[in-house]
This record gives sequence, C-alpha cells and structure tokens, in this order.
Amino acid sequence: MSTEWKLTLQAQSTNQENTNSLAAALITDCDINYLGESFSIQIVETKAKDLRAMWNTRVRGLIAVDSLISMIDSIDSSENSSTSSK
Repeated sequence: MSTEWKLTLQAQSTNQENTNSLAAALITDCDINYLGESFSIQIVETKAKDLRAMWNTRVRGLIAVDSLISMIDSIDSSENSSTSSK
C-alpha cells in the first residue's frame, strides 16, 4: 500500500501584481493554478519528510519575494510622498 502526502497552498497578496510576482517565484518549481485574484499550488510526495522539504523550499522562496515586494512598495511610497510634497 502506497501512501501519498498532499499539501495545498492558496495565496493572495495585497494586489494582483504582487500576487502574480509571488506566483512567478514558483513557476519553475510546480504547477500554478490561478483562481481569480489568488493562486494555488499542490505538492504531492510519497514520504512526509520529502513533502516537508518541498514545502520549506517553496515557502522560503515566497518569503524572499514577499520581502522584496514590501521593500519595493515602501520605496515607491516614499518616492511618491516626497514628490507630492514638492
């Protein structure tokens, strides 16, 4: 008897552009299913430890991209506020 371990993640960011950036970070690692303003991925492995490793890899990538998005958004916000006050 073969057991499969399956994990599904559905993600959505602050806007569609940022959600698309998060999805793009995973494009080479897994199939992405777009669901309107969000997307989902599914990881299926035969061993729990392999599922955990694959999950950790994807989440680290998402965290890195989300941090970059936040940094870019804060730079854009500060540039917009400095130009609007002139």
